[in-house]
Amino acid sequence: MGLTGLLLCLFLVVHLSGNLLLFSSDGGRAFNEYTVFMTTNLLIRGAEIGLVAGFLAHIILALGLTRKNSAARPVKYAVTKVNETASIYSRNMGVTGSIILIFLILHLKTFWFTYKFGEIPVMVYDDGVELKDMYFVVQAAFTQWWYSGLYVIAMILLGAHLNHGFQSAMRSLGLNNKSFAPILTIIGSAFAIVMTVGFSLFPILFFFGIVGVK
Repeated sequence: MGLTGLLLCLFLVVHLSGNLLLFSSDGGRAFNEYTVFMTTNLLIRGAEIGLVAGFLAHIILALGLTRKNSAARPVKYAVTKVNETASIYSRNMGVTGSIILIFLILHLKTFWFTYKFGEIPVMVYDDGVELKDMYFVVQAAFTQWWYSGLYVIAMILLGAHLNHGFQSAMRSLGLNNKSFAPILTIIGSAFAIVMTVGFSLFPILFFFGIVGVK
């Protein structure tokens, strides 16, 4: 569970790094070239298979862990005190994870499915290069208030999920002694904040017209 979670954290870092090309002042060319690379490179395609496998494993293990915990304590606490039993993040990992999964399905439909099977305008650049204009698709999606709002909410929930998940994964791998614990707490919280703010910037800046092709 911890290992698959950390692999997914690594994917988030790579995904955020690639998406930063949306901020390039080149009419979306850098991002469009990036999408071509991500969908044609054999190594990336192989990594995608591993990513899907890791994601499915993470879900299955999470469900198994939830069932195991429920079976271990069939009778709930009469009074639950968050500070004495578990943090608000750990108590809602199932909820945040489920909502993130639902959003991920919508996210894949909006971008991945559209790229693979939808009709996307082709951008012809001054040097004659023709590329599928995924930049246009992204901008069109983020100019919709409901999608941008849902995206930001999902990223906030992702941050809450990461805040506990990162630290929990490290503890599961044995890094839970007194020396590392405070550092892991800081790193986990910082990572969650960076991912939340980083991904939330895209819908916010596009929606308000701060970035994007006019």
